[in-house]
Amino acid sequence: MYPFEVIAVFLTLAAVFSWLNDRWLALPRTIGLMTISLAVSLMLLLPIPGTPFVEDIVRNMLGELDLRETLLHGVLGFLLFAGALHIRLRDLLQQKWVILTLASVSVVISTAVVGAGAYTLFGWLGLSLPVIYCLLFGALISPTDPIAVMGILKSAGAPKSLEDQIAGEALFNDGVAVVIFLALYGAVSGATSMSASDLSVLFVREAAGGLALGLSAGWISLRLLAKVKGDSVGIMITVALACGSFALADRLGVSAPIAVAVAGLMVGNQGRDSLIAPRIMQRVDNFWELADDILNAVLFVHIGLEVMVIALTLDYILAGMLAIPLVLFARAVGVGLPIGLMRRFRGFSPGVVTLLTWGGLRGGVSVALALSLPDGEARDILVTVTYLVVAFSVLVQGLTLAPVIRAHAAQAEKELSRARFTGERPNAG
Repeated sequence: MYPFEVIAVFLTLAAVFSWLNDRWLALPRTIGLMTISLAVSLMLLLPIPGTPFVEDIVRNMLGELDLRETLLHGVLGFLLFAGALHIRLRDLLQQKWVILTLASVSVVISTAVVGAGAYTLFGWLGLSLPVIYCLLFGALISPTDPIAVMGILKSAGAPKSLEDQIAGEALFNDGVAVVIFLALYGAVSGATSMSASDLSVLFVREAAGGLALGLSAGWISLRLLAKVKGDSVGIMITVALACGSFALADRLGVSAPIAVAVAGLMVGNQGRDSLIAPRIMQRVDNFWELADDILNAVLFVHIGLEVMVIALTLDYILAGMLAIPLVLFARAVGVGLPIGLMRRFRGFSPGVVTLLTWGGLRGGVSVALALSLPDGEARDILVTVTYLVVAFSVLVQGLTLAPVIRAHAAQAEKELSRARFTGERPNAG
């Protein structure tokens, strides 16, 4: 199939599945699309007359539109820019130390806990994976996915402080996770060593380079947007900023997610507050909201269909099911330890560790990183395990996030009432 035909089919499927979800399921869009895509994929895998022909077509399409290349070197830039564009920087700055800690220290802790647990778990199941591959799994599964998180938080009714913490963390923890992943991947391929100095240089180059590029590209674009008169020209500049900064960061070897997130924050804040005409900013907002919806729809349809090309053996499925509580435990440790230390300096609302743990959704970034591993049995195991963890994260955690948040709100209200009664100072989120 031609690339245009593949894209046309995916867009059509996304539109049809979105209609089915809107008409019958009424689930949050990302959850609904992945649910329907998974159901269609599993149906095609059944021995039903006529399905092998359709199955072959879908497999060919998935081969033509590789998720790793599509997401990590394309769609991710647009999705991150669209998400950052609508986040208020002053809200992030109020939570800056929490966000920075969750986006860095928590990822490191989670990577180590998942790596150690996975080595024990896989060995117990007879799936002998080297420690380095278990740590790779820890690195790729630890960051929360900004696409899945922000899409579901919009409809979950989360408290503003919690939403800022989760969304801010999701925007920036990819950079740290990618640095760890690349360092470990380099050790597997023999391209890099695992020394602390090498890791420090890689981190500074990725994070600081991405920050500098995002600031520079955002500043230049703001100067252009300040003098724009036509709505379409303003939109074109933001599209060029999103894809251009992402592609340039990829080429320069710095963090593309950080670069495009910073650029989006600059346009969405400085531009909205003073530099860009309100009429043009409104048109830019409308365009990126639509682009975000369409790209999210296509991405989660793609993720749902990927189940057709992973190795669904009993051992791999069992490993994936057991990895789910391991990843949740690692997330709880990675969040709980830093927050426990920060409680000495600031307040947190009741149940914040539980909410951050359950709200730390994984998504397409984790699957794409798993698909980038070198071919072999280790890759097959980790792709399947990663996919099952991501599916649980989006479908189960995402679907139950709203009730968990409501329970948190009720507990916070009780805490506030008790504080008013006793005269104590209530915890802040």
